[in-house]
Amino acid sequence: MKIQLMSVFVGGGIGSVLRFLVSFFIVKFYNHSFPLATLISNILACFLMIFFILFFKNKTDYPEWFTLFLLTGVCGGFSTFSTFSYENYLLFQQNYFGILSANIIISVLVSLLFFIILLKN
Repeated sequence: MKIQLMSVFVGGGIGSVLRFLVSFFIVKFYNHSFPLATLISNILACFLMIFFILFFKNKTDYPEWFTLFLLTGVCGGFSTFSTFSYENYLLFQQNYFGILSANIIISVLVSLLFFIILLKN
């Protein structure tokens, strides 16, 4: 159990740093109401998760801690549902209903479509 916890812990730290870097660079070049940094982080995290799932498919020679490190840790730390929810709340508070709707629809649909299309048997 210790190795699994440490794997998720370290992977989560790496994912969080990746998310911070994406946000840092996006905000540096894009300063608008639409929460692009969170959208990009979440979509990239979904894409990475799909990549890792496909990579590990039919492979049994990788230890459980390694998949936990990548999927739960890195991808979980890189994606950010709490920030997504908070930014949508702020858009709601500011009456930016068009941007709010676009953000929710784009975030959910693109991520879901990635999974549906790329993990299709």
